[in-house]
Amino acid sequence: MEKNALRIVYMGTPDFAVESLKILVKHQYNVVGIVTMPDKPAGRGQKIQYSPVKQYALEQGLPLLQPDKLKDPEFLNALKSWNADLQIVVAFRMLPEVVWNMPRLGTFNLHASLLPRYRGAAPINWAIINGEKETGVTTFFLTHEIDTGKIIFQEKIAIKRTDNAGTIHDKLMNLGALLVLRTVDAILDGTCNPIPQKEYISSDDELKTAPKIFKNTCQVDWAQTVEEIYNFIRGLSPYPTAWSEISLQGENKINLKIFETETLFEKHSFSPGSVRTDLKNFIDVACQDGFVRLLSIQQAGKRRMSSEEFLRGYKIN
Repeated sequence: MEKNALRIVYMGTPDFAVESLKILVKHQYNVVGIVTMPDKPAGRGQKIQYSPVKQYALEQGLPLLQPDKLKDPEFLNALKSWNADLQIVVAFRMLPEVVWNMPRLGTFNLHASLLPRYRGAAPINWAIINGEKETGVTTFFLTHEIDTGKIIFQEKIAIKRTDNAGTIHDKLMNLGALLVLRTVDAILDGTCNPIPQKEYISSDDELKTAPKIFKNTCQVDWAQTVEEIYNFIRGLSPYPTAWSEISLQGENKINLKIFETETLFEKHSFSPGSVRTDLKNFIDVACQDGFVRLLSIQQAGKRRMSSEEFLRGYKIN
């Protein structure tokens, strides 16, 4: 089959999904339609904001569907009318069987982990939080249970100590786009041989998961070790961002988002969560086996700033 004869429907919403769509268009694959999330109001003015995938689709003149419900008959009829041979899902939603089972060649997903490890909604964040030294991207065919289908291809990258969720997101976004292209090429030329995920599991494997992250998930537990807290903060930076309460002189506690830190391993007599500061240059928070020095923080309603900038306006108890 020629490229222009393979009819592809692409499903995705955020920035992470745009690169994979771009590479398919660049290599002249026949993307016959896009499915993305409905428009939502955002920001203080609550203005309607298009998703990054929708913005790119409009620029390319690609047909769009934005269903509220994926089992809506009107949506299903419109999707079926595109007569897709293959569907590709990147950072979208959990699909019902009536959707993923529609194309004759199936539906494959790009997942930002080395499956079967870190199945779930937030694989990039949890891999860093758990101190992993490597991660990667996986393409796999969708089936009934989430993130469990047969694996097509995988690519690995190292997680450096200086990486955070933002840097790994960008690396995997670009690596994932190449893997999507490689996967479509293999499906097109008949060299795709998917492997069950059980073949990737050894008897001593601990299959960590990547559940959705909520605000209360992001609160720092200062009773942990320095290394655990360092990984936790970089695993949530720059989004959705770790946070903690800080006591200010003459004021109630305030919430601070914490974007960047460094580790200080030393014995001390401070209780976990206590603050050590010279009131000018540094803010150290006590942990189980040392201190975490806050480097980049943000108070609600303020801009992100360094600790030195913050200390010019506040004094900490």
